[in-house]
Amino acid sequence: MDKEDNITGGSLQVEPASPQNRGAGPEKDLESAHTIGHDSFGQLGLLLITSFNCGYILSFSNLMLVPLGWIWGVISLILVGVITFYANWLLSEFHFVDGKRFIRYRDLMGHLFGRKMYYVTWVLQFSLLILGNMGFLLLGGKALKEIDSQFSDSPLRLQYFVVLTGVSYFVFALLVPTLSSMRRWLGISMVLTFTYITILLVVVFRDGRSNKDRNYDIIGSNNFSKVMNGFGAISAIIVCNSSGILPELQSTLRKPAIANMKKALYLQFSVGLFFYYGVSIVGYWAYGSAVSAYLPEEFSGPKWASIMINAISFVQSIISQHMFIAPIHETLDTKFLKLDKSIHSRENVKNLLLLRATVFTGNTLVTAAFPFMGDFVNLLGSFTLIPLTFVFPSMIYIKVKGKSTRLEKKVWHGGIIVLFSLLTIATTISAIRSIVRNVRQYNLFADT
Repeated sequence: MDKEDNITGGSLQVEPASPQNRGAGPEKDLESAHTIGHDSFGQLGLLLITSFNCGYILSFSNLMLVPLGWIWGVISLILVGVITFYANWLLSEFHFVDGKRFIRYRDLMGHLFGRKMYYVTWVLQFSLLILGNMGFLLLGGKALKEIDSQFSDSPLRLQYFVVLTGVSYFVFALLVPTLSSMRRWLGISMVLTFTYITILLVVVFRDGRSNKDRNYDIIGSNNFSKVMNGFGAISAIIVCNSSGILPELQSTLRKPAIANMKKALYLQFSVGLFFYYGVSIVGYWAYGSAVSAYLPEEFSGPKWASIMINAISFVQSIISQHMFIAPIHETLDTKFLKLDKSIHSRENVKNLLLLRATVFTGNTLVTAAFPFMGDFVNLLGSFTLIPLTFVFPSMIYIKVKGKSTRLEKKVWHGGIIVLFSLLTIATTISAIRSIVRNVRQYNLFADT
């Protein structure tokens, strides 16, 4: 019998070893239009690997390393990667509290800290997911515009491609309404992911070997500007490693859900991290401080490679973006669908059509109006993702284990809460500063 299945400490009741029975035990109060307790750790691990190696990695050389340089950049990549893994591992331990399974982050925070924290978590998560989806829409639009530019000296405006990307995401969300139903698509996503990353690395290595004029100077008009840019880079590194929706992802796992979530995290922070860090480092090495916020813009050729990378990353993003928007779909589906009927019933399909259209129409319109890709990444990594990833898990630990744990552990988690609360303030100021600067430079619906 698995040791973790029977440990109880304080008010923490770790997952029981008995089989899942709907209507009894920790699952008795669960209600969701989406599948709970069904998937293997391999399926979720593959989802994490492919989703975190989405088109976002094409902007990370610019966002993470240019503001920090080699020394601080590599140190930050390592430190943030380690602490992010630890924070996610810690949060996975609290999937069961007081004998109840929590399939939503906001439900867990509301149970432990009251109704106010329920809504704070709800706002942070949904802001994160909406901003993240806007980033995906921009990346998809950029990829399509890059393809168009290979065939025309005057490509269409970015907004046309953002709309086309939104339509593609909408169709996929209709065909694949839940995370569990993505199983058949993950193999395709894996092939697409490693195909475009392989071609990308070959092209970037070739460019790097021939590029003799690159430099790695940290860009900034003064020291304050460099510090603010550095905080923005830390936000991007956090985005690179964390989703802010771990309880929602963990809810899809079959028992033992805690052990299976940890196995999935091991896959993300080994195989997944190797590739998204690798692409970021190689891109910075090849092009230096001048590397674009969208890496394929730097390619010197061949033409077919640029077309393939952009086309494959666009198709892959249709699949990978679904993980980061699924909790919003789950909330709306649970609220408005008929839970006593199949999700594919005629009435539920009509409601799905309306719900998905509402989400993607609103997101696409805002994205087309404010096409500032890097600022979306930094903003969602600052005031939303830092608390969800670092501050809240330590708050949960102190609340649940505070009476039984040692003093040094309380001090450790208290220090994490203070440190990352201050980091939230600093990175949010940095992100807002960048947005204000770009709003002054661009008009609404700018063709960036």
